[in-house]
Amino acid sequence: MFCICVLQLGCSFSKTTQNHPYPNIVIVFIDDMGWADVGFNGGTHVTTPRLDQMAKEGMVLTDFYVAQPVCSASRSALLTGCYPNRIGISGALGPHATHGINQDEVTIAEICKQQGYATAIFGKWHIGHLDPFLPTNHGFDTFVGIPYSNDMWPMHPEAPKRTYPPLPYFNDDKIVYSQPDQTQFTKDFTNLTIEFIKEHQDEPFFVYLPHPMVHVPLHVSKEWDGATGMGIYADVVAEIDDGVGRIIDTVNELRIEDHTLIIFTSDNGPWLSYGDHAGQTGIYREGKGTTFEGGVRVPFVAWWPGTIPAGTTSSEPLMTIDILPTVAAWIDAPLPEHTIDGKSAVAIFEGKEGATSPQEAYYFYYRQNHLEAIRWGKWKLHFPHSYRSMLDNPVGSGGVPGKYDWSVKTGLELYNLETDPSETTNVIENHPNVMKTMHRLADDIRIDLGDASTEVEGANNREAGKVEPISS
Repeated sequence: MFCICVLQLGCSFSKTTQNHPYPNIVIVFIDDMGWADVGFNGGTHVTTPRLDQMAKEGMVLTDFYVAQPVCSASRSALLTGCYPNRIGISGALGPHATHGINQDEVTIAEICKQQGYATAIFGKWHIGHLDPFLPTNHGFDTFVGIPYSNDMWPMHPEAPKRTYPPLPYFNDDKIVYSQPDQTQFTKDFTNLTIEFIKEHQDEPFFVYLPHPMVHVPLHVSKEWDGATGMGIYADVVAEIDDGVGRIIDTVNELRIEDHTLIIFTSDNGPWLSYGDHAGQTGIYREGKGTTFEGGVRVPFVAWWPGTIPAGTTSSEPLMTIDILPTVAAWIDAPLPEHTIDGKSAVAIFEGKEGATSPQEAYYFYYRQNHLEAIRWGKWKLHFPHSYRSMLDNPVGSGGVPGKYDWSVKTGLELYNLETDPSETTNVIENHPNVMKTMHRLADDIRIDLGDASTEVEGANNREAGKVEPISS
């Protein structure tokens, strides 16, 4: 989607006032934010005035999805246009992982570099922390931030159950210090983005801003501590909201808004076990770590004055995998030679009449290559699988998580998301023709990507990059 918006930017070449034909791109990728954690989706437990204004001036996608409901896998899909299992990435890579994004994969940053973009990432990377996998080896000119999640440090609330080394803080490919002050994360990464935009205002730029928040542990700067009067989660969201507004203000002040795309979305749904330190999904079922709607459907808004129709909404399904090919199309860059899964969605972002999703269906894998669900049009089919739930368990508070029930299972269940967005009523018996189509879709993707739950290997998976562990 991000990319898609970007592509649109490119379509207004005649309007550009810069010395280059290509649109600037800013992707703001929040961690663990729920679909209902923004005002434009009806959230009332937070305040997001700048994002709500961005929605009024841009396009909201109500049915935007991530490829998997967990950190590393989700980010790999956004950056490569591939389902994560195709490229050997699953779950959330920790400090002891010896694998990451393969050198042969092509990222959005590398696509942009082909057309002379200045590229930067400020925030959380999380698709490999060892040198071959770092952003500066995958198309980014500069990287400032952390290599994996902000809870992967010695102060984890479940320590000593979980043992992590000091959290490193990178400047490009060097660790400059450890145990950073997380109260400064949102402010610092926003400021770095603004500085980069100002520095590169006369050339095309791509900034990837993957904020570590609102992933626990929650931290805000002194200025925003208690600012909302609604609790720390709302304060964290408010600081992010203000930062997005400051980025938009900068673009407007530089008078480059007519050819700058800004995208805002999340990497997966909320981490529900953290209770008052977690977000909300609204009407959608479950959250992070599940392939129900609350885990994979996330907030999304795109802003690009004069190109993306203001005040518009699309309910066409789209996914992070569609971003890279859309960007490539708009900036006249060739696609990778290897297979990718995304498809361009330019028509949706341009508001073309009758524009529909570029994909026949979207597939939701989880764990070690288990196909758990498919969305086809208004239909969502779940295959039998176990999942974690807080439904009958007390949630945590104050940054300490509650305990998931891991014994919950779903059978073969079909939901009509148009009439039952909360996935409550299995209508499988009433729609044999729908089931026939969805089983055909499942068979096709299993041939391609496999399915561990049915012991189908698949023909087109690629390996993640690997580094031999150093023995002590």
